[in-house]
Amino acid sequence: AGPPPPSTPQQFGHGAPSGYTFQYSNCTGKRKALLIGINYFGTKAELKGCINDVHNVSAFLVERYGYKREDMVILTDDQTDPVMRPTKANIIRAFGWLVNGAQPNDSLFLHYSGHGGQVRDADGDEDDGYDECIYPVDFEQAGYITDDEIHFHVVKPLQQGVRLTAIFDSCHSATVMDLPYVYSTKGILKEPNLAKEAGQGLLGAISSYASGNMAGVASSIMGFAKQALNGDGAYKKTMATRTSPADVIMFSGSKDDQTSADATIGTQATGAMSWAFISALKKNPKQSYVELLNSIREILETKYTQKPQLSCSHPLGMPIDRFKRTCCANLVTDTNLLFVM
Repeated sequence: AGPPPPSTPQQFGHGAPSGYTFQYSNCTGKRKALLIGINYFGTKAELKGCINDVHNVSAFLVERYGYKREDMVILTDDQTDPVMRPTKANIIRAFGWLVNGAQPNDSLFLHYSGHGGQVRDADGDEDDGYDECIYPVDFEQAGYITDDEIHFHVVKPLQQGVRLTAIFDSCHSATVMDLPYVYSTKGILKEPNLAKEAGQGLLGAISSYASGNMAGVASSIMGFAKQALNGDGAYKKTMATRTSPADVIMFSGSKDDQTSADATIGTQATGAMSWAFISALKKNPKQSYVELLNSIREILETKYTQKPQLSCSHPLGMPIDRFKRTCCANLVTDTNLLFVM
């Protein structure tokens, strides 16, 4: 792993407002965590491992990163206390608790394990024409929570120098916090390539048709159409409006067009992403951000098709000297910074 994060304000670039800066957190301040696990008991959409996920992650935070149980809120749908159930109202209230009073160098942690999905975009900030969303336990009555809402409640309030690390172990989760910077496993900033992604959409439709998956056909063709409709303008809007002076990092269980596995690891039901995140850091706690992304993917790739994603509220790492920029026009940052939390 590389050096620790720099202690001075950093420039954005990449189309963000001119003169706009962000600040890394050194994660030496107060620690708070919000963990949400929903099994949807007694429904057709019931999952097995989400509650186990939050207990595993909370124990990991206490053991390895010095979080205290009294500084955690855990919402699960096996609890009898109505305040601690993961309803839409309780989740949004807990979002407020998590970010309230956060100061520079504090370290906040958000973990969600449950169902995720996509709904039609209402404000034109999505490349693919769809907002990503999560499903509270009472979604049939209260509705889902969109990426726009998540960004508004947990990213927008954060001041410069506050770290928020988020793990979303759910389907269609790559941009569920509306963070504008998404990185490849080589540390390259990914920008939408609509021609390539549209082609993949058609390939996905052909593949789904061949396997008899008609829902997959519809999903792939829908993705192709919505990307062509919205184009690059949504990306530019997101870059200009979804940046943050804070230090927000998210690892998600899958791409926006993928599902995430509800798995059995050993004898325990668990989300594959949550398990891989813990396993990767237990094996090697001193990794860079991109090394950690690769470690998580390597753990999963032998059994699962999902491809976990790394996204950020700011460009990741220190600017690279011009003479180093020989590989790719998008390779503008050194992503070998040490992952801290």
